Amino acid sequence: MNPSSTVDAVELRHLRGFLAVADELSFTHAAAALGIGQPALTRTVRALEEAVGTRLVDRTTRHVDLTDAGRRLRDDLAPLLTRLDAALRAPGAGRPELRLGFTSMLPEVCGPLTTAFKQATGALVRLVRRDEPLAGLTSGACDVAVVRGELPEGVRGRKLLDEPRVAVLARGSGALAGRRVVDWTELAAYPLVVNTVTGTTRPELWPAGRRPDLACTADNVDEWLEAVAADHGVGVAPEPVARRYAHSGLRYVRLKNAPPVTVHLAVPTQDPHPLADRYLRTATG
Repeated sequence: MNPSSTVDAVELRHLRGFLAVADELSFTHAAAALGIGQPALTRTVRALEEAVGTRLVDRTTRHVDLTDAGRRLRDDLAPLLTRLDAALRAPGAGRPELRLGFTSMLPEVCGPLTTAFKQATGALVRLVRRDEPLAGLTSGACDVAVVRGELPEGVRGRKLLDEPRVAVLARGSGALAGRRVVDWTELAAYPLVVNTVTGTTRPELWPAGRRPDLACTADNVDEWLEAVAADHGVGVAPEPVARRYAHSGLRYVRLKNAPPVTVHLAVPTQDPHPLADRYLRTATG
């Protein structure tokens, strides 16, 4: 298929459907987010794959992931569609909107920060939650993201605050669950449950040779909580995040000498939303 034929065969709904699947890595969740049926979304993505002449999504009955071609297309499309959405909003048709992404929860400081931003700019702020390391920032799901931990390449930002870590333990799991305070170094002797998508604690935080074993991994907060409650291992999380999730099978224990979790506001290095830097400046103003 020549390039002009490819462009003619692709519709905007194909691109939006593909990005929704790339964002959620689930046809079910992506269809719900778009407000369409899953079979229709499946046909939409297949039509895009036929138009570009390559497979974009690897899917089985239990797993969805992007191919290398799919990841390249997602990275190219996400900022373009964000800019297209902004261009299609006619001047004067409504207030500008900034999408603020987060994973587990927003720090309390974001409340007054957002209020000050809206008063200064007249813009709307829409909250977007995504179970992704950068809350959907690189996929175009949000314009500014609250990111816990270090910022990777491709994004820049400003530090908001540091959050203390706490140990998360199954009730009745042993000696640690009965303690009020545990030293960070003591946890190296216990297997660790790690949230590999949005978590902030991995064995590499401990010195080499004195690191906890990896008990199991989880893809989201809910799976992580249930794994810890089932006593598969010990969990560690920022204190505000951990206490946000009440669970009858868990106990939260203060950690001494644990490295804090740095919380940033982040924006893409390339093609940020026109108001994104204004939001960052509000955070330091």
